[in-house]
Amino acid sequence: MADYSTQELMIIAAAREIRDGEIVFVGMRLPITAYGVARMTHAPNAVGMFEGGVVRYAPAAETLYTMCDPANQRNAAWTTGLLQVMGHLQARKVDAGFIGGAEIDRFGNINTSYIGDPAEPKVKLPGSGGAADIAAMSKRLIAIMNHEKRRLVERVDYVTSPGFLEGGSSRADAGLPDGGPSAVITDKAILRPDAQGELLLSSVHPGHSAEEVRENTGWDLKFAPDMSETPAPSAEELAALHQIDRDGFWR
Repeated sequence: MADYSTQELMIIAAAREIRDGEIVFVGMRLPITAYGVARMTHAPNAVGMFEGGVVRYAPAAETLYTMCDPANQRNAAWTTGLLQVMGHLQARKVDAGFIGGAEIDRFGNINTSYIGDPAEPKVKLPGSGGAADIAAMSKRLIAIMNHEKRRLVERVDYVTSPGFLEGGSSRADAGLPDGGPSAVITDKAILRPDAQGELLLSSVHPGHSAEEVRENTGWDLKFAPDMSETPAPSAEELAALHQIDRDGFWR
């Protein structure tokens, strides 16, 4: 039996996507913790930027439940406003951005707006917030979501946050010459795009199989040539996570 939870593996897998020295636009929920883990392990010079207007050079001293918690503002490098941090996206200064979503499709387009026909939706979702900006203007995007067929679909009902649109050159043709999803981290696997922008199965989490992942995907998921098993969390990574999330709220 694994000595870590699925949630812990997802957080640590997300942390591994952060490179040292990068400016990271940290999303809500798991990415808040992932940034702290990365900073305490392999990326001690990563900078965390939060949509609420906070920029940090180090993890907060207390567990964060939202990006605007007082603990996140205390000893921050910069406490400013929404326009200032979003301006860093427009200036192309953000290396990696994190978002989630209700649906994602084979080309990495994300829906957080409507399920069903947008004219008469079955479900009205929260909408974009800053997600469309993060997806469009980060140098690369990391998405985190549960792996279910109803979430990983052939085509999203509504493109809230652009991935590689129709694949091929369509993202660049729409005026977004670079960026796009570099990883989709789920509770079963990690997907990464090929040269055409189609998401492929890159690694399978321990305890799951490639066929199980395919069965829970809403398109004919292809395997990456170098598909492997996601490395289990190391003792160092778990120790950092337990220090960041002291009461186990995110774990």
